[in-house]
Amino acid sequence: MYDYIEGLVAVRAAGRVVIDVGGVGFDLCTPLNSTLPAAGRARVWTHMVVREDAHLLYGFVDARSRDVFRALLTVGGVGPKLALAVMSGMAPDELVEAIALGDLARLTAVRGVGRKTAEQILLDLRQKVNSLRGEGAAPGARSHGKALEDAVAALISIGFSEKEARKQVERAAQTVDVSDLDKLVRAALAG
Repeated sequence: MYDYIEGLVAVRAAGRVVIDVGGVGFDLCTPLNSTLPAAGRARVWTHMVVREDAHLLYGFVDARSRDVFRALLTVGGVGPKLALAVMSGMAPDELVEAIALGDLARLTAVRGVGRKTAEQILLDLRQKVNSLRGEGAAPGARSHGKALEDAVAALISIGFSEKEARKQVERAAQTVDVSDLDKLVRAALAG
């Protein structure tokens, strides 16, 4: 319903911000690690959740963060509260990279995310990883993700199954510079 709200920051606290727009205060739930300013003018990208007992607004520093939040909401068993917890525990780029790598440990390190939920996030969002990277992703994050995908494709082309190729590349990524595709593929083959 609302794409963004722009106005003066009236209240900034952990997990929430109140934006004053023409004398009306919009109370938004935000990730704990949000970089919204504590005072002054701000534009907050929003997502609205309508429940029987409440209409809730969630606010994000940019549209990309909101898109990652919305993607989390498509995961089975993940509601707005858990999606916000995930966004509070990891920056969007870090979350997208964890999904791309299939990094279960990074996801389960977030408070409130158990093994089953982390596996469901990986399963449901793996196909959406490229669209989640978007234009706002840091150049290094984009190139690292591309290098990982290229390494997986290289292993598949010589006969590895996709599952085994991903497993080998993920192992190799922990030991070598991910931006060097040649070293990454060699380490995956040796792994």
